[in-house]
Amino acid sequence: MTDWSQLSHAYGSAEDIPALLGRISREPKPELWSDLWSALCHQGSVYSASFAALPWLADVAGGDDREQAVNALALAGAIMAGAEQRHGAGDVRAQHAAEVESLLAAVNQHLRTASDRTSYIHLLEAMLGFEGVVCWSENLAWGLGNEEYEVGCPGCQTGLFIVLGERGFFSTSEDYALSDDDVETRPLLPATPANLDGIGRRLNDIALSDGQHEVAHALTYVFGRATCPDCETEFSVADQVSADWPAVR
Repeated sequence: MTDWSQLSHAYGSAEDIPALLGRISREPKPELWSDLWSALCHQGSVYSASFAALPWLADVAGGDDREQAVNALALAGAIMAGAEQRHGAGDVRAQHAAEVESLLAAVNQHLRTASDRTSYIHLLEAMLGFEGVVCWSENLAWGLGNEEYEVGCPGCQTGLFIVLGERGFFSTSEDYALSDDDVETRPLLPATPANLDGIGRRLNDIALSDGQHEVAHALTYVFGRATCPDCETEFSVADQVSADWPAVR
């Protein structure tokens, strides 16, 4: 039996976590899930208590309530994305192999039947967390969900916005979202799906097979190329996104 008082979360002792899990089980309000996220995966950081919650999250993910299953999968995926951090919980992938296997089966099931784009993106990212795909398991949903990545130009080091979505597909060094004037942009060059390889090819293939054509289309730009409007340097979007990933915390 877990001694939660010997574990920690973002705010100190984790002895309050069992009560919070019980409250969510009885009445799964969004604000309670928010409290759980804040304690166990605060701004992407994880703690010894985070991994102790995986059995409970796996149980919820395997339940009949789809909304709560998706909530559990998203949080569990974010926790596993931090498995390489310095959290003091040991080899969590070995210790929680059974839970991760169960969570991976659940996330694949829900991916196939997801209709909401936002939920699909978070489930796709959670899948990467369970599989141990470093860094994309923490950054995929941020860029696709917000329709924007912020990167540095490899040529002149200017900060750039890589925009992907309703506003178009372009790069700019100007604050396009708040500007009332026209900003200088350069169109993104998407990868041809047939020429994708590695993680880009796999994610694109999964999205297409799941009928998520909008997500698949956006991924061709994430794994395509951009041009800096300031110095005209052309570069790989994915390479610059990954260049800003921090080392293991």
